[in-house]
Amino acid sequence: MSLFEAFIFGLLQGLTEFLPISSSAHVKLAKLFFHVESSESQVLFDLVCHLGTLSALLYFLREELLHIFRYDRKKLLLLCIALLPLMPCYFLLKPLRDLASHPHCLGFCLIATSLILFSGQKWRIRKEPPATFKHQVHASLWIGALQSAALIPGISRSASTICCAKVLGWSAKEAVRFSFLLSIPTIIGGNCLELLKIYLSHEKPASLSWGACLVGSLTALGCGLLVVRFAFFYLEKGNFRPFAWYCLTLGVAISLYLNLC
Repeated sequence: MSLFEAFIFGLLQGLTEFLPISSSAHVKLAKLFFHVESSESQVLFDLVCHLGTLSALLYFLREELLHIFRYDRKKLLLLCIALLPLMPCYFLLKPLRDLASHPHCLGFCLIATSLILFSGQKWRIRKEPPATFKHQVHASLWIGALQSAALIPGISRSASTICCAKVLGWSAKEAVRFSFLLSIPTIIGGNCLELLKIYLSHEKPASLSWGACLVGSLTALGCGLLVVRFAFFYLEKGNFRPFAWYCLTLGVAISLYLNLC
């Protein structure tokens, strides 16, 4: 991987991580374009790019995170509850995840993301946010279960969780905040799991360029710091149609190109 390619991949990670359009799909498409093959070294590169955008999110939410850990134990408990479905789904969805990882499925997964966004825009099971703590626990479990859909490449994690929360009656602002707070332990846990898998494979990643990792991570961090504020400002308005149409258009175009050309 050249430094230019690392810059492009980091840029895409930073631009798309905080928008409900699947950053993994965009990075994967870029790698297809540059003919970068999947390998353990590429997994490590992806992890350091995620570390860049995670750092941007931690910086942006630093005051809210301090408040939650100091005073809002109820929200902290709801976030922990929302994480519970993730681990069993990680193993249960493995066959589907392996199947959907094929590039020819990427467009269809983006189309699925667009349908999730359209549903979150229009559909409501509840018109009011959950009032009791019991209802909030149930809602958190559903949000955590829908987050597991993002284990499939091309399905946006933020689209799944935000739209699920809105369908359950949460306001757009509450849904967006909860979704991105939930992403922090999810990304940390996912990265640790991937590192453990590489370690247990007893194979040294070949041709890993630490310079490319540094460029990708710093680019993702810098771009993420610029995009995260805009993403929160726009998403909290609750208008997901532009992202839904974008994913639908891109998904159809990719499906036609990869499956017919």
